[in-house]
Amino acid sequence: MSEPITPPSIGPNIKVLSGFAFPSDGFNQLEGLPLIRIRDLAGASTEVRFKGRFDPMYLIKNGDILIGMDGDFEVHRWGGENALLNQRVCKVEAATPEIDSGFLYWYLKPEIAAIHQRTPQTTVRHLSTKDLYVIPMPSIGSDEQAVAGQILDTIDTAIHETEAIIAKLKAVKQGLLHDLLTRGIDANGELRPPQTEAPHLYKPSPLGWIPKEWKMPQLYEVCTTIGDGVHYAVRRSAEGVPFLFVSCIRNGEIDWNASSYVSPDTYREIKIKGRPQKGLILFTVVGSYGHAAQIDEEINFGFERNIAFVMPSASVIQPRYLFYFLSSLVTKNQVEKLVIGNAQKVLTLGALKGVLTLLPTFEEQIKISAALDVMSTRIANEIGYVKKMRVQKIALMDDLLTGRVRVTPLLEGDTP
Repeated sequence: MSEPITPPSIGPNIKVLSGFAFPSDGFNQLEGLPLIRIRDLAGASTEVRFKGRFDPMYLIKNGDILIGMDGDFEVHRWGGENALLNQRVCKVEAATPEIDSGFLYWYLKPEIAAIHQRTPQTTVRHLSTKDLYVIPMPSIGSDEQAVAGQILDTIDTAIHETEAIIAKLKAVKQGLLHDLLTRGIDANGELRPPQTEAPHLYKPSPLGWIPKEWKMPQLYEVCTTIGDGVHYAVRRSAEGVPFLFVSCIRNGEIDWNASSYVSPDTYREIKIKGRPQKGLILFTVVGSYGHAAQIDEEINFGFERNIAFVMPSASVIQPRYLFYFLSSLVTKNQVEKLVIGNAQKVLTLGALKGVLTLLPTFEEQIKISAALDVMSTRIANEIGYVKKMRVQKIALMDDLLTGRVRVTPLLEGDTP
């Protein structure tokens, strides 16, 4: 039987530079050049700088390919100003025309991930430069490599730009949320002017200046039920009915993928005041407290006692409006004053029931909710777009880096 043919390695076509052990007496926060350590790789800045003499070979520029050599091996492109390469971080660059520099970054990512997976772990995994040199050569030539790298760069840039849009939209939504829940919408459908410009429209309250027409009941007065989850440990199952923990509720949403499960029999034992209803609001009250999420579909689920539930009285307060109110800084500022405990903060049900709410007319509540829903929908659409692009990027990496899908038509000037 003939021995398998070993593919040529990338070693002769790359250059690997291991970082230098810069003396700690040159470390500071203000002077000198940024010093890149493993913890800094994912960002564009560093925690410390180095002031002192250094060999120019260790100077890193924006766009250089860096790999952390301890712990989780990850490939990054440096995104900051000129900096110095510290020990346990290495720089990798193309050394011959056989490797395209832009392609090299993408090609190394799955290869390094594979090395990480097969490296045994005792205490901390260590990556050797020898591991890099024996990585197989790409199966496509440098011309195709360049096009493949540009394609992946393009979709990666689109992802980052959309993420930046999402961050801006979230900031705008928070500002809008605060304005709508303190100024409201007038009869003309416009945001009321601030109190400083139209003092006659406002009245003082324990929550600050609020429109004169608004009421300020406690939370229990606008709800039919306020309670919490299961007070004892439940037996979990591999599948069945979702069971939520505090960590499942973030950013106004429920991460059902992070939930555990209980069997249908267990669920029947733990149901709280009947089947969870559409419109129910969950509110975390222990540990990472103050996160709200609303149930927008008919679904069976259970949850732990560290999560409270609030059922709005639909004849008094619009459920969506109450969800936004409980997600606002107005509520957060109240809760911060009501939690008790040291190591682990707790918001008791009694304190939650006493949270003050701002109650416009029902018609105005609907207008406020609708305005916030528009922004929420736009953010959700952008998030969905990012998720779709991430899936596309993974598929493209698998196709382009292996040569499974060729970019020859692009090289020939054809439209893909």
